[in-house]
Amino acid sequence: MTMPPARVPAGDPDGHVLAELADGILLVTLNKPARLNAWDAPMRAVLLRLVLEANHDARVRAVVLTGAGERAFCAGQDLNEGQSFDGDRSEEWIEEWRRLYGAIRRFEKPFVVALNGICAGSAFQVALLADLRVGHPGVRMGQPEINSGLPSITGFWIIREILGLSRATELVLTGRMLTAEECERLALIHRLVPQAEVRAAALAAADELAAKAPLAFRLTKGRICAATQASFDEAFEAARQIHRRAFEAGEPQQVMERFLARPGNAPDGPERKETR
Repeated sequence: MTMPPARVPAGDPDGHVLAELADGILLVTLNKPARLNAWDAPMRAVLLRLVLEANHDARVRAVVLTGAGERAFCAGQDLNEGQSFDGDRSEEWIEEWRRLYGAIRRFEKPFVVALNGICAGSAFQVALLADLRVGHPGVRMGQPEINSGLPSITGFWIIREILGLSRATELVLTGRMLTAEECERLALIHRLVPQAEVRAAALAAADELAAKAPLAFRLTKGRICAATQASFDEAFEAARQIHRRAFEAGEPQQVMERFLARPGNAPDGPERKETR
């Protein structure tokens, strides 16, 4: 019998991350649509806690991550936060991402992403760490860090792991956004459905994976994580050093400041775009 969704306390006083549990599927929604669901440190901390708790909660069979609204799954790092970073804060920032990426990589149950619009920068990376990605023809995905004055280090690592050196080089140096159709051809999107069906299709995919033999599923995911752990660790150590150099030089802050100075891109404006 299908049970009605139960709201799960997300621990987010701003309501920028929502969580509800229905039939064993934890639906986590990034809820800052006016900013294209761009995340900041508090949002990342809530998401990390939800992933860690879900891994040990017997009620949770799988997780689906999505974004509120129709324009974006998540546009990546909120530039209003990033423009204030210095070298020390950049290292803390990379450590925050290491903890979140590590928790998703070690998550022992199905983890599915429901893409609804833009998926860029760190959000693109998080999506690629998921087991399955469901999207619609209007989705655009990419790694535009270089366009925000940021070196692409962890982004390069994960794209290279999935697509190889040639494609990773092209994507991180151009910063271009891929169409949903190209993403499907490259297996960056596994299931392409009409926009109105994305969430239902993602929930169905999560339920399908959750029906697999749990020990075999957990052990297989563990092996996938272990097989790439050494390069994951190397990438984050490189990211820590390289981002410190970039933020100490001041180039990312300058590029972000110029972007936010454009009409409509101010902290209180309706638009902001992605980085990281």
